[in-house]
Amino acid sequence: MTTNTLHPLTTLSIQTSSGWLRRVVWMLSLPLAACGTYPGALPSSGPSLETVQKQVDQVGAPAIPLLEVTAPLAQRMVAMRRGDISFAQRWGQVSPPGFALGPGDVLEVSIWEAPPASLFGAASMDLRSGNASARVNVLPGQMVAADGTLDVPFAGAIPVAGRSVAAVQAQIAQRLRGKANQPQVVVRLLQNATSTVTVVGEVSSSVRMPLTAKGERLLDALAAAGGVRQPVGKMSVQLTRGTQVLSMPLERVIASPAENIVLQPGDVITAFHQPLSLTVLGATGSNRELEFEAKGITLAQALGRVGGLQDQRADARGIFIFRLEDPAVLPLERKPAQTTADGKVPVVFRLDLKDPASFFAAQDFQMQNRDVVYVSNAPAAELQKFLNIVGSVIGPIRAVQDLTAN
Repeated sequence: MTTNTLHPLTTLSIQTSSGWLRRVVWMLSLPLAACGTYPGALPSSGPSLETVQKQVDQVGAPAIPLLEVTAPLAQRMVAMRRGDISFAQRWGQVSPPGFALGPGDVLEVSIWEAPPASLFGAASMDLRSGNASARVNVLPGQMVAADGTLDVPFAGAIPVAGRSVAAVQAQIAQRLRGKANQPQVVVRLLQNATSTVTVVGEVSSSVRMPLTAKGERLLDALAAAGGVRQPVGKMSVQLTRGTQVLSMPLERVIASPAENIVLQPGDVITAFHQPLSLTVLGATGSNRELEFEAKGITLAQALGRVGGLQDQRADARGIFIFRLEDPAVLPLERKPAQTTADGKVPVVFRLDLKDPASFFAAQDFQMQNRDVVYVSNAPAAELQKFLNIVGSVIGPIRAVQDLTAN
């Protein structure tokens, strides 16, 4: 510690006190003066506005950007974050999949032929067709082989993988011409094993849901799984399609029909409950960890949920947000001096609530998971602390002096 010139308050004198009492006040001020000016030595929940600015601007120290929270900055950051987080923007133009068969599907093949010839002699009459003489042969359900083929008597191995039901019906009928009399074929899918989506995570029951030609959507899959097990506002949905992975708040998917996209075979839907929180410290109504919804909250909402600022302590010019941020969303003029292992940069945002326009900025500024919000003490609050300390020492001494005098 270095010894600086005493603050004017250290020469405080009480006219009604004796010289001895004035010396006590002076001795009390010495430890404060030895550590610099009096506010730095007083109890505090964190740095003052001046301390933060000095640390950020300190020459030779690692440069930490200090950005003023304004409406343009908040709106820019929101726009940058929404550049590629939308299901509709990424996959909204994908049309419903053409229903195609594949290995593992179980098919039932029904073959009709007209008399008098009968390739399938043991076939039964089909009274449903309206032609009592027509005979139908229903082959047992058969699974499409790993090579994508289906064996049909007298027709041989029929290539099925990647083809529609109508195309398979037509090929079987074509293979039977000349062997059966006016053959008609109907193929029915008994078990869909290839055109499916998987739903896992915080749902009532994980399922593998088969897709149909209707074109099921994201919320259809969640409904098939019995819905989510946590409040909708605290749930996020992750969609994995091939090598692409994207997640969004479930509440936003429900509110925007465009985000309820058409599913494709092989999609994996994961519903997860990811508690998001930030920490609020300093001169606020309460210091605590504050959980918030998956859709996010603004700085104004965060301050409101902790009871706002303390009138007797807070410096309305010194509301700080400490964050590890993606440099792509920040309007930085130069490359940051330090980054984390995942490419994030430490940054400090400052909000000045003395400026009426800052209340609009606070409504646009979106909080992020693991943010730290700190409200600094006003200089007058530090002065009050010092005077309270002086009073707590002088009061008993004066009381003793008064008793002695009497």
